[in-house]
Amino acid sequence: MLGKLLKNARIAAGMTQEDLAFKAGVDRSYVSMLERNLKSPTLQMFFRICRATGASPTKIVSELENNAPNG
Repeated sequence: MLGKLLKNARIAAGMTQEDLAFKAGVDRSYVSMLERNLKSPTLQMFFRICRATGASPTKIVSELENNAPNG
């Protein structure tokens, strides 16, 4: 779920994976792995990606919380 939200934030910012990787200071393949939920970002990296895309970390976490499975 987080990967989808990060991808949506990137697309909403009009960025390619390469654009985001450059702005966040990571490799493009890492961005791809995050978006496909193959990797989980550290909290620091999560904030870097949010800053790079202009996304609100609070909004993304809220969406994750609201869509979390019960149980």
